Amino acid sequence: MLIDPSQLRSLDEDECLRLLGSATVGRIVYTANALPAIQPVHYVLDRGRIVIRSDGTPKLAAPGRHDVVAFEVDDLTAGPRAWSVTVLGWANVVNDPAEITRLDGLSLRPWVPDRPHATYITIDSALITGHQLDHIVAP
Repeated sequence: MLIDPSQLRSLDEDECLRLLGSATVGRIVYTANALPAIQPVHYVLDRGRIVIRSDGTPKLAAPGRHDVVAFEVDDLTAGPRAWSVTVLGWANVVNDPAEITRLDGLSLRPWVPDRPHATYITIDSALITGHQLDHIVAP
């Protein structure tokens, strides 16, 4: 697949949020043992925040308060309308019992099934960027 750079269009924040809300799997980029790590996750966009249900595995340990993370979601199979959205922001563990109960109602499944629910992680965005291809050139 070749990309014609003139066909790469930047997306505004509203369009990025619409696309974020249309997908259910993304990738969180975080720091583990002082190194960058990437983990695919199921997520929902809820009240403008990305919400991830952590299953407690060591791969995605619950972040500390306000850890800086990146989150990426895309649809590269959308033919000539392929897109990618990246969010930079702060991850937080949800500790409020009422909020945990509300998030339980979202039916957000963990990435690895049959593992006990450990915690919810939210990402509050500081910067949202996105791009869409308006045309892909065949090789």
